[in-house]
Amino acid sequence: MKAYVDSTKCSGYGTCADTCPSVFKLDEWGYAAALNDGLVPDGQDELARTAATGCPENAIRIED
Repeated sequence: MKAYVDSTKCSGYGTCADTCPSVFKLDEWGYAAALNDGLVPDGQDELARTAATGCPENAIRIED
């Protein structure tokens, strides 16, 4: 499973990093970025999906 962040849509709310810090972080400007090339660690699938659906700007996409 892989996570993608569309940086043009992100407004820096940070809910993704709060929900799934093993996959998402905020960069130096406060915008979301995917860690480890977006690869979701084992056991973090549901949290990554929750982060994606909870994004207010729909800036996160998850692919199996």
